[in-house]
Amino acid sequence: MSVYKRIELVGTSEESWEDAAQQAVDRASDSLRDLRVAEVEELDMVIEDGRVQAYRARVKVSFKYEG
Repeated sequence: MSVYKRIELVGTSEESWEDAAQQAVDRASDSLRDLRVAEVEELDMVIEDGRVQAYRARVKVSFKYEG
């Protein structure tokens, strides 16, 4: 039997929402083992002077809990 933990991350990108979500998963995989599922919860943009400066993706990531 396995137990999984979920955490929320916010990835950012100057390119796209997809890249922002990928950034969050890539960073999580640097320190978490056995990532299982990533759910995109919310998408938004940072706007300055009427222009999009960054895309942000709020992502919930689950991984196998070992402790």
